[in-house]
Amino acid sequence: MILSDFHLHTTFSDGKNTPEQMVQKALELGLNKMGFSDHSPTFFDKSYCIKKENLNLYRETINDLKHKYADKIKIYCGIEQDFYSDEKTDDYDYVIGSVHYVKVSEDYIAVDESADSFKAAVSKYFDGDALSFAEAYFETVKRVLEETNADIIGHFDLISKFNDQGLFDESDKRYIAAWKGAADELLKYKKTFEINTGAISRGYKKEPYPSKDILNYLKDNGAKFVLSSDAHSTDAICFNFDKLKDLIIR
Repeated sequence: MILSDFHLHTTFSDGKNTPEQMVQKALELGLNKMGFSDHSPTFFDKSYCIKKENLNLYRETINDLKHKYADKIKIYCGIEQDFYSDEKTDDYDYVIGSVHYVKVSEDYIAVDESADSFKAAVSKYFDGDALSFAEAYFETVKRVLEETNADIIGHFDLISKFNDQGLFDESDKRYIAAWKGAADELLKYKKTFEINTGAISRGYKKEPYPSKDILNYLKDNGAKFVLSSDAHSTDAICFNFDKLKDLIIR
């Protein structure tokens, strides 16, 4: 039985429920540990992340919940630090390091906005070559720990979010070389990779991040893992964990 979830979003960023509503749902599910990880601010896109002026309130709110529910559940105050966020992370219990954008010249291109935006980015910035977008993404992922000093590596192959629609070939040798290059670099840090079910709960993918091939490669090279729901609502907490817990055990 899975008794924890450390990738949770609330109304402080792009989640649908308040922190306390997430705690109450976690208690219903029988969790004994949970961690909040709302999105750290990015200066070029403020639509999805915590407002800079609300960072102190975010930490205070989670810390209040820690005390309020101390006899029922262990609560951690984390942050999902984007590669391009310049906020300090010293005041959090843990950090998830993630790449949501690829920078081309002075433009920041969202990796996970929609399939249409992915296609538009490929056309505008990568001469119609989707694998070039993927290569640029993994070149950024390669440095995510260097930039964020994170404890957990978030959704390693987020670039594949909409690839059930066949945007590019994941068996192409260029794609494999790109993710292996990033994986090999990150493995040196001995940090934890998450197995993230967020795209499954939102109907975008049938499998978690990372893909089976990547997961097997990471496992074969000694990686550590944690199951993460990337929940943006109460109904997604621990989504599909029971079906995937054997991945952790093996």
